[in-house]
Amino acid sequence: MKTDIEIARETVLQPIETVAGKIGIPNECLEHYGKYIAKVPESLANDEQIRKHHLILVTAITPTKAGIGKTTVSVGLSLGMNKIGKKAVVALREPSLGPCFGMKGGAAGGGYAQVLPMDKINLHFTGDFHAITSAHNMIAAMLDNYIYQHRDEGFAMREVLWKRVLDVNDRNLRQVVTGLGAKTNGVTMESGFDITPASEIMAILCLSRDAADLRRRIENILLGTTIDGKPFYVKDMGVAGAICVLLQDALHPNLVQTTENTPALVHGGPFANIAHGCNSILATKLALTYGDYVITEAGFGADLGAEKFFNIKCRKSGLQPSLTVLVATTQGLKMHGGVPLDGIKLPNREGLVKGMENLDKHIRNLQGFGQTVVVCFNRFATDTDEEIDLCRAHCAEMGVGFAVNNAFNEGGEGAVELARLVVDTIASKPSMPLSFTYPDEASIEEKAEAVCRSIYGADNVVFAPAAKRMIEKIREMGISHFPICIAKTQYSFSADQKAYGVPKGFTISIRDIVINCGAELIVLIAGDIMRMPGLPKSPQAERIDIVDGEIVGLS
Repeated sequence: MKTDIEIARETVLQPIETVAGKIGIPNECLEHYGKYIAKVPESLANDEQIRKHHLILVTAITPTKAGIGKTTVSVGLSLGMNKIGKKAVVALREPSLGPCFGMKGGAAGGGYAQVLPMDKINLHFTGDFHAITSAHNMIAAMLDNYIYQHRDEGFAMREVLWKRVLDVNDRNLRQVVTGLGAKTNGVTMESGFDITPASEIMAILCLSRDAADLRRRIENILLGTTIDGKPFYVKDMGVAGAICVLLQDALHPNLVQTTENTPALVHGGPFANIAHGCNSILATKLALTYGDYVITEAGFGADLGAEKFFNIKCRKSGLQPSLTVLVATTQGLKMHGGVPLDGIKLPNREGLVKGMENLDKHIRNLQGFGQTVVVCFNRFATDTDEEIDLCRAHCAEMGVGFAVNNAFNEGGEGAVELARLVVDTIASKPSMPLSFTYPDEASIEEKAEAVCRSIYGADNVVFAPAAKRMIEKIREMGISHFPICIAKTQYSFSADQKAYGVPKGFTISIRDIVINCGAELIVLIAGDIMRMPGLPKSPQAERIDIVDGEIVGLS
């Protein structure tokens, strides 16, 4: 089997203006980044057209550490729909350098269902991540300087909430001390680094409606509390305009193409375990303007990405998905059925059946939002026909559609069954209007209880003292109406990453809370989740190289 990068190199790419022309994006509006990548102005989005078209969400069962293949399914579905004569566009998140050089080695789909040029998309792309990193750290530098320059006037911060970010997995930077040394080096303070996908700037970019909304949100970023107890914002330093300058190009969605030369919009990249896990509203609306069907994904399992897609992204944007595709694999199901990780590639009927409890819980959760659900079985080489038939029969008993996806090996042809199922289901039984997990006016505690009990299945939610202090601050600031974004492990419904399947009788512990006034959401940190990941014992960087001028190891 050829590697992803070998398949990508063999694909003959079309000029990006040709790709844009297929869906009617005017060539004169493109801002070229070479021959095969272009920025598209978000101002081209048209609400009247958006209302006529269909949005499809791709999510998944609780994943294994090897993933479930949502991006491959998302790209494959768009290929399959184009194969059966539908005008379909896929809208995805941008990969982060951290996982690409850490565990994943790439995040642009796989096999014959990729977005291209995959090496550029996986690496520096159009510089969006760099712009977000620079903008975030520029605010940190401006804040440090403001404290330093105004301290003789009696200005001081009681609490600084703004940390730094870097798009590299580096556990050593989780907690740092800055300003050491001579007095001219600044004021000594504790700080730390999150990974760039966890930056509030990333969330702001993905949730902004336009440039004016971006500026408003940047101004409202809460940096901390002054010595006299007042909240201190970016607007208090007068630097919001400078930050918007750094982000002006990053705000525009990126147009690329698939392995079958169909259009793809790739923009924004928050993780779903530590952030809200969705691509930008701007890219989704732009795709809906030009595509009759738009396929987008939300990160990790449906308890994280899909929950946040509905309760945050759709709540804020008014988007209404016509259908949700739930991706499952035999390996994932067996893992949740108690099969040891070294045995999930082997046939195991008992483990497969037991693991379907995880699938069923996700189906019920999605239906609770009013979504019509179809299950996509993402086929791997080790799967047997007996296992596939078992999953198909189970889904029939659950009353949900089922289709096998083999786009990894066959491209669009391997996703035709799924494409027809999706089109037919939308025509006959589209999703109901969204029903959110909690109302805006609920308290932070009530919102946490609602998500943890109804989506995760927890018995109880407890708040550590640090989290309780932040809840009191939230009440004082009058921002309890913001939606919540729970950061927790992606490998379990619980906060224990080893509690597979559908755990029972557990408590979710909220150890801290991060206020995102600019993004207008409240991040609840559950369990021992870290917003700056570490590298594995054998990172993918050990296998990434340049050989005879060509990149290898991006798989």
